[in-house]
Amino acid sequence: MVEPLLLLALLVVLGWPLGHYLAAVMRGDPMRGDVLFCWIERTLYALLGTRPETGMDWRGYARAFLLGNLVLALVVWAIFMTQAWLPLNPDGVPNMGWDLALHTMVSFLTNTNQQHYAGQAQLSYLSQMTGIVGLQVVTPVMGLAVAVATLRGLFGGRQPQAQGQPVDVGNYWADVVRATLRFVLPLCLILSALLTWQGVPATLAGGPVAVPVEASAEFKAQKIPLGPVAPMVAIKQLGSNGGGWYGPNSAVPLENPTPLSNFLQTLAICLIPVSIVFMVGPFTGRRRFGAMVFCTMLAMSVLSTGLAVWSEAHSATTADIALMEGKEVRLGADASALWAAVTTQVNNGSVNSMLDSAAPLTGMVAMADMLINAIWGGVGCGLQQFIVYLLLSVFLAGLMTGRTPELFGRKIEGPEVRLLAVLVLLQPLVVLGFTAAALAVPGLAGNSNPGFHGISQVFYEYVSAFANNGSGFEGLGDATVWWNVSCAIVLAAGRFPALVIPLAIAAMLAAKRRAPEGAGTLQVETPTFVLVLIGIVTILTLLQFMPVLVLGPVADHLALAALLAR
Repeated sequence: MVEPLLLLALLVVLGWPLGHYLAAVMRGDPMRGDVLFCWIERTLYALLGTRPETGMDWRGYARAFLLGNLVLALVVWAIFMTQAWLPLNPDGVPNMGWDLALHTMVSFLTNTNQQHYAGQAQLSYLSQMTGIVGLQVVTPVMGLAVAVATLRGLFGGRQPQAQGQPVDVGNYWADVVRATLRFVLPLCLILSALLTWQGVPATLAGGPVAVPVEASAEFKAQKIPLGPVAPMVAIKQLGSNGGGWYGPNSAVPLENPTPLSNFLQTLAICLIPVSIVFMVGPFTGRRRFGAMVFCTMLAMSVLSTGLAVWSEAHSATTADIALMEGKEVRLGADASALWAAVTTQVNNGSVNSMLDSAAPLTGMVAMADMLINAIWGGVGCGLQQFIVYLLLSVFLAGLMTGRTPELFGRKIEGPEVRLLAVLVLLQPLVVLGFTAAALAVPGLAGNSNPGFHGISQVFYEYVSAFANNGSGFEGLGDATVWWNVSCAIVLAAGRFPALVIPLAIAAMLAAKRRAPEGAGTLQVETPTFVLVLIGIVTILTLLQFMPVLVLGPVADHLALAALLAR
């Protein structure tokens, strides 16, 4: 249990200064690094045809965000389907089929990195370096930019506006450029160097051919794929992307060779999301509000991590040695459970063990983390989802106390509640609808396990897609047209409404007259409200999925416990 405590301590020690630095970056404050970055930024602004001081209303901001995604989608989709004819393909990797290329493009465009392919075998170096790593760098920053714009909206906009005038939520292109150059890329450079030091490959040369030691082996030679693995692993972890250069992800020794590299990657998974939480206070000027956000997420994180580690490494089911299947002996059950917890608390999706082989309750913890989707969450996305829960909690608390719900002096009324209802209903309709369709048609799901675990496999895939997580129960045969197309739909449904709708709500609130706070004003920056918020998150998110959780991981756990009791 030392590793989780050390992880938490380092997250606080590193996240606090990084959060303050990120707040200064997103405010556009003068900085010592201006000498290095300003000329690059001016060049990019000229190419984009924008001026950083020019503000946007929420509609303009959302249009820029969606337009940027559309352009990237078309370019990356084309690269995947033509990679065999493009350079940097020393291993002769063929083109991707349209459906697999579509799913892969949407997966990485939505900052999910759900993989229905084997990266080392089905992508060229060019595809990995541009389509994969390029999206891994840009898409988390896009989510961060929208979250920052939402915070500006909640507190009245970047600049004071006359009553009825559109609220200035910032300049999308400036937010993306500054955060990428000044925050994300320097962190990636540092982590990439540390991983290379630990033995993670970083080369453009073709992989070597190894001869099996056993002379009677069926295969007389094995191609070992290499490539610029360390930079890709650095951004996939820091950007809450997940995925992996290799199909088995960070369970592969080439991608995660040592216990130290394992801890560094575990730390990197949470570092930027935690830094964003620490950014909230100095960025908004309400440090108590930032503390409330941090304490709420921390409480849910500690509970989730504790349950996962107990279930996987210290519960009664761990007496069966067969539960070590799918786990790296060099890492152990504790490190595997810790990774499973944090990678689903953050929308990361990378793994250092096979979740399909995890204890049933560990799988349930992972599902619950993704259903909540606001325990740290992805870069920007976690904060957006938290704001949704915050608005819902304020609305319900107002109803319980008989007052008109208001947040920071602005009333939450019918139009805002209707938009919130869309987000609340969208998740169960999409996730449960596709799960039911896959399970109802024989042979469509392609699950490798019957009964309760088979239900968990299918449900987990769609939960992971909607939460933009990307992890999966890998016994699932998901490289089919059905899975590629259906998951692409779920990926997009879980990404774009969850980012754009909170931005619209924040701008609508900012346009309203701000009432002075009085004795009867609901105080959201208190321990009592934190408990109310956690309770509402649990009720609204987990209880609506309780039937499928009982049919899946809970029933699976009870069946396993009965088997071990014999």
